[in-house]
Amino acid sequence: MLARTENTKAIVVMMAAVGVLSLMDAGLKLLAAHYPPLQVATLRGAASVPFVLLWILPQLRSGGLLRIRWHLHLARGAATVTMLGCFVFALQSMSLATAYTVFFIAPPLVAALSVPLLDERVSPPRWIAIFVGLAGVLVVLRPSGDALFTAAGLAMLAAAASYALSSIAVRILARTDSTHAMVFWTLTMLTTGAGVLAWPGWVPIHAEHLPIIAAVGVLGALGQYALTFAFSRGEASVVAAFEYTAVAWGVGLDLALWSTFPDVATWVGAAIIIGSGLALLRQDTPRGRAIAAEAERPQALRSRPPT
Repeated sequence: MLARTENTKAIVVMMAAVGVLSLMDAGLKLLAAHYPPLQVATLRGAASVPFVLLWILPQLRSGGLLRIRWHLHLARGAATVTMLGCFVFALQSMSLATAYTVFFIAPPLVAALSVPLLDERVSPPRWIAIFVGLAGVLVVLRPSGDALFTAAGLAMLAAAASYALSSIAVRILARTDSTHAMVFWTLTMLTTGAGVLAWPGWVPIHAEHLPIIAAVGVLGALGQYALTFAFSRGEASVVAAFEYTAVAWGVGLDLALWSTFPDVATWVGAAIIIGSGLALLRQDTPRGRAIAAEAERPQALRSRPPT
């Protein structure tokens, strides 16, 4: 009963986190119409750093930010810069709902990349879910003869792949480094790395955009707090499923701010991608892992009577 109560709390907080981060993404899309993608990425990181520090510093142990695996943090920082830069670039011409739909290919990519990078085993049902998810992306992007994908579509795929690599890095870093260190250095490297790359083409910031930038910073920090709470209190395989509510937020924000609505192909692709992601999450439950392990055992062992 206690576990169910904690899961319920975590689910509610997760849904709130998705809503808050969707509002932040709407702010990024508004800024993307006026500034280069890497500059928007820089502003997103810089605006959130002060609020994240308020959360991290009171709980930080001495030297906790320095005794880390620097090479992995640098690799994750580079992946984060690539991810957000590509994400913002895609938002310049892609609706939020479509962007989220394509971006949700990330969970299947994480599962696929875990084989060569983490030496994990992926069962046949999980491989099927991965390929189904890829098929869903093809439905959304509708590749055709002359142009296989749009620039925005390719950028969003690159963003999803970068996010998947960052997630793999987190799995490795979590063995030795604290959550606080990972959050702090990811934001710091995002701000610094994107800022250096954006500086040659930096566009002066207009005063009317300062409230949007501040809102992006606050919403980003609140979203991070909420995600941390949700995953620390609930079962990851249960909580993660509610990330897909972002599509509903995307549709609503697209209608409210840009008067756009997803077409039929986007809905169909979204259903396929979300279905594959939920299948992967189902495989990640203790029961799902037990079933997968049973399926991979030799037939002779499976048919052996219990002793």
